[in-house]
Amino acid sequence: MTDHQPGIAARVIAFPLTRLVLGVATMMGVLIAASALARAIDPQRGSLAALAVAAMVAAIAVAGYLAFTMLVERRGNVEFALGGAARELGVGLLLGFGLFSAVVAVIAALGGYQVIGTRDASVLAGVIALSITSGVIEEIMLRGLFFRLIEEMLGSWAALILSAALFGALHLGNDNATLLAGTAIALEAGIMLAAVFMVTRRLWAAIGLHAAWNFTQGGIYGIAISGNQTDGLLRARISGPELLTGGAFGAEASLPAMLICTAFGIGVVMLARRRGQVIAPMWMRGRQGAAVQV
Repeated sequence: MTDHQPGIAARVIAFPLTRLVLGVATMMGVLIAASALARAIDPQRGSLAALAVAAMVAAIAVAGYLAFTMLVERRGNVEFALGGAARELGVGLLLGFGLFSAVVAVIAALGGYQVIGTRDASVLAGVIALSITSGVIEEIMLRGLFFRLIEEMLGSWAALILSAALFGALHLGNDNATLLAGTAIALEAGIMLAAVFMVTRRLWAAIGLHAAWNFTQGGIYGIAISGNQTDGLLRARISGPELLTGGAFGAEASLPAMLICTAFGIGVVMLARRRGQVIAPMWMRGRQGAAVQV
């Protein structure tokens, strides 16, 4: 008797690039359907209904991703496994808050940020909704699909570079975006979020970090989120050179953010390497029978 070999179609679908295309197409369809449902509900901007819709859209996105991994990739739930999820999500939330607060502290110490008043907590609903949807959807698309499947094919280092570059490029279409802003996003956030995924191999911590980063930036400090002006609890006067403050794009495009968060991201990458979680390209794994790149 001979071993059963998968057919050509099965082998094509199993190839990482094919799964990436199918995964992106699946998620785009899921998100279009979720957006249509959200428009049908038609919440008022900044209302509590917006929070409910954001949670619904995020849940639909997670369900769509899980359906793809189980039905197309034929594997179990890994990226959204529940064991330890609360701890990882909590650590991510604390990191997002702490890192962005450190960035604002440096900008304030150098005279670029000054609190001049406060706003009512009612302004938070909209930014929380934005933070939930951006954290969940962008991490599924960029880390859950793009980074993971490029890594499987080309290895961790190539996936890290390509996913960071793509993340930065996608922000170039935002309001007030510049080449410097896109580069900053690639270096500080693209590396950092991919590195967190490399260490945990799940999406909880990356989602928490991403969501808390956006919420802290806009909801607490009232700084533009990736070029989109947001009202936060604190009313601030932001002044000084764009290299210090990030200008109209927000503090993400500032030198303090690039230095602090890129350094943190590189540190997490080194942690992943020490833990043996750096994956070699598929042709090296096949030749050497090894999964880790030294």
